Amino acid sequence: MATPPESPVEEHAYELEPSRTPKPIPVALEELCRQTKFSKQEIRVMYRGFKTECPEGVVQEESFKDIYAKFFPHGNSALYAHYVFKAFDVNCSGAISFRELLVTLSTLLRGSVYERLRWAFRLYDVDGDGAITRQELAEVVVAVHELLGRRAPPGSPAARLDDAKANEQVDRVFRKLDLNQDGVITIEEFLESCLKDDVITRSLQMFDTGL
Repeated sequence: MATPPESPVEEHAYELEPSRTPKPIPVALEELCRQTKFSKQEIRVMYRGFKTECPEGVVQEESFKDIYAKFFPHGNSALYAHYVFKAFDVNCSGAISFRELLVTLSTLLRGSVYERLRWAFRLYDVDGDGAITRQELAEVVVAVHELLGRRAPPGSPAARLDDAKANEQVDRVFRKLDLNQDGVITIEEFLESCLKDDVITRSLQMFDTGL
């Protein structure tokens, strides 16, 4: 079977037969090792799973949302999954390639606190203009509440109370991160504020893991 489009790994090159001389590793695999903190074997394993689940060679947004829905069955994960999908889709093509998936997972699982914070900034910077507005922060906060099933049905008294609490949370966080109080949070302000917060730093360090 042909390698899926845009796929950086040719799987057949890794299936070694004991009686034959191992085939050379493609340059693409070496590049992925340099671009990520995964080993060659880890990349091979992940690619096999990726090729099985995504035979077209890319992850479409609807499929991505379906994955999130399975992990968060008690909430509405669609909106949050949309924002995460955009953060994974580095080249803004509307689909996530294996390379994009691998690079992002490397950042989240093996990256430094600084690298993970830069990715988090990208998640909250919904329109990708390099700054986070209060509206963007509010949109993602609401999406998180829906994801966790913490938001009552729209229009109900409970929903209005939930919205009031969410707005209060957004105001508090935005004031903390917008250091010069100019109405937007830059990447520099975001990094400086978060790196000074021990709770945020510890929560990011909890993701340190091996596959």
